[in-house]
Amino acid sequence: MLAEKIKTLLLCVVAALSVSACSTPCGSPGALCAPIETVTSPPPRVTAPPERPPAPPPEEAAQVETFAVAMPGAAPEEQAAAAVPGQPVRVGLMLPLRSEALGRAADAVRAGFMAAWEREGAGFEVTVVETGDAASDVLSTYQNAQAQHDIIVGPLARSAVTAVAGSPLVNKPTIALNHPEGREGTVLPPKMLSIGLSIEEEARQVADWAAREHPGANVIIVSGSTAWQRRIATAFADHAPKVGMATKTLELTALNGYLSDPELVALRARLVEQPVDLLFAALDADQARQLRVALSAPPLGEIPLYGTSSLNPGRVSLYQGPELDGVKLLDLPWQIQRDSPMVASYPQPVPRDEERLTADMERLYALGIDAFRVAREIALRPGQPISLDGVTGKLSIDFGSGPARVKRLEPAAVYRNGVPVPLATP
Repeated sequence: MLAEKIKTLLLCVVAALSVSACSTPCGSPGALCAPIETVTSPPPRVTAPPERPPAPPPEEAAQVETFAVAMPGAAPEEQAAAAVPGQPVRVGLMLPLRSEALGRAADAVRAGFMAAWEREGAGFEVTVVETGDAASDVLSTYQNAQAQHDIIVGPLARSAVTAVAGSPLVNKPTIALNHPEGREGTVLPPKMLSIGLSIEEEARQVADWAAREHPGANVIIVSGSTAWQRRIATAFADHAPKVGMATKTLELTALNGYLSDPELVALRARLVEQPVDLLFAALDADQARQLRVALSAPPLGEIPLYGTSSLNPGRVSLYQGPELDGVKLLDLPWQIQRDSPMVASYPQPVPRDEERLTADMERLYALGIDAFRVAREIALRPGQPISLDGVTGKLSIDFGSGPARVKRLEPAAVYRNGVPVPLATP
C-alpha cells in the first residue's frame, strides 16, 4: 500500500512539471522552441523558488527559474551587500518570455544575463520571472517580484517600462531594459534606472562626432520611411544645430527594402548642383550600399557618409563587398571590438536551431551581460557613481543619490574591405 501511494505521488509531480513547460508554438513569432545557448560550463543548480502567495490560474501565472550560488568561499570584498547579512543578493530578472512578439528578444537578454552571472555571480541569486505582454500582467508580476527580491532587472518592452514607471509600485532598485514611451518628458521613479539601448542616442553621438570632424558642415540626412528610420533621422536633425551643423532631410521611398532608383538619380543630380559636406544615413546596411553605389560615379567624389549601428548587419550578413568602405558608424563593443579582452571574456551566443543570429539579437545578448554587471555594481556599491567598461559601451551611472543618470559612449568604426573595424574613440 505504501509503495502504491509513493508511485501515485511521483506521477502527480511529473504531471505538474509538464503543465509549466513552455507553451509557445514553434511556428509563432518569437517562439521559444529554439532559445539561445551559451558556450559555458554546465548549467547552474536549479533550486526551488521561494514561497509565494497562492498562484493565479495557470494561464496567468508567471513562471520562474531560480539560479543560486553559494556564498562560502567568496572573498569579503566580492560578497554583495545583501539585504540580509550573510545571504545572497536576490535578483529578479523579469522578461516577457511568454510573449509571441518579444519571446526571442527576451531569451537573448536572459542568455547574456546568465552568462555574466556565471562568470561574476558570487554572492547573487538570480530568479527568472516570466511575463506576457499585458500591462496588468506586468504590474502584478512586478509587484510580486519586488516582494521576493532585492533588485529587479526589467521589464524589457517599452510599454511595460512605461507602465511600471507610471505606477506607485517602485520601492526597490529596478534596472529597466528599455526606455519609457515619450521618454523625453518621462521622469523615472527615484529607484528606477534605464539602461536600454537607444538608436536615437547613437544618432546624437554621431552628430557630435561628425561636427568635430567637419565643423559647420552642411548635411543631408537620407532616411527611409520606417518608424525606426524616422526616429534616427529626427534625433540627428534635432541635435545637429546644437553642434553647429545645418541639415536637410530627404526621405526616400523603399519597396521591399530597395530604395527608389528615380529618387536616387534625383538625389545625385541635386548633389551635383548643390554639394554638401557630408551625408547621414538613417538606413539599413543594404540601403546604405545602394546609396553609395548611386553616388559613386564622377563627377561626385566620395562624400563622407556617417550612420548608426543600423549600418552594421553583423555576422548574419555573408556579403563582404567594398561598396561601404569608408563609411563611418557607431556600434557596441560586442559587435566591433570582438577581440578586446572584455568582449572575449564572455561566451558567444549559440542558437540551438543553427541559424545565424541577427545583429539585433546579439546586441540584446550584450545588453543582458551589462544588465547583470550594472545590478552587481549597484548591490556592491550602493549610492556610488559607477563607471563600467561594458560590452555595450562605456557606461557612466549615478543611481541611488538623486535622479538616476546613465551615459553610454559607443566606439567608432569604419568599413574596410566590407567589414566595420574599430577606430580611435571619437
